[in-house]
Amino acid sequence: QVTLVESGGGLVQAGGSLMLSCTTSGRGFRINEMGWYRRAPGKQRELVATITSGGSTNYADSVKGRFTISRDNAKNTMYLQMNSLKPDDTAVYYCNADGYYGLGYANYWGQGTQVTVSS
Repeated sequence: QVTLVESGGGLVQAGGSLMLSCTTSGRGFRINEMGWYRRAPGKQRELVATITSGGSTNYADSVKGRFTISRDNAKNTMYLQMNSLKPDDTAVYYCNADGYYGLGYANYWGQGTQVTVSS
């Protein structure tokens, strides 16, 4: 059984900062790429940032320069440092991890954590 648990969401004023964490547990899961996605009210889920096992990163244009994704492979934990937050960043943020479980490809999602940015 593989689980992803997010933490760190909350309510913050515009211009403030939050750090999200996502910890993956489950024996035999060899993680390749991890990422953060978000779904704002009334909108489709969108990519925020991804990071490979080697540390290569990719960001949505809307968060470049404000958000930083990182991971600690030894702890199976990924982070998202969010600075200069805007009301448009309000969403449920989801952690995603893909890789190999046993011999097969696998992809898992966390339960989501709410981020609310007030103006």
